[in-house]
Amino acid sequence: MGLASALTALNVLVAGGFSIAGLIKPELVLPTGATPTDASAIFAMYAAARTIPLALITMVAVYKGAASALLVLGFVAGVIQFADAAVGLLQHDIGKTVGPLFLAILQMYAVTIFWQASKATADISN
Repeated sequence: MGLASALTALNVLVAGGFSIAGLIKPELVLPTGATPTDASAIFAMYAAARTIPLALITMVAVYKGAASALLVLGFVAGVIQFADAAVGLLQHDIGKTVGPLFLAILQMYAVTIFWQASKATADISN
């Protein structure tokens, strides 16, 4: 559970950090040369609305040691990182593609290992 907790916490904190950066200094997350607009500010608010609650709920699950919640939240966080990598790919931004893709792969690896260990533990106890 330690690896899954650590990677999931890292994943959601990074995503939350980028959404907060988009609110405070949008040019950090916009494509190179793009100028922040009202539309990009609204988009940043939507991004923050999904990532900040996910980060907070995930941190509570990690703190409480809630294994089933961590499996679901870890999977969701991994899917979100894959989607973020796709956005980076569409923007032709290698940093916004490789970073999320790397986190997504690590996240899914951790969730898979954690799920297999949980299943094995459940099989032993039955």
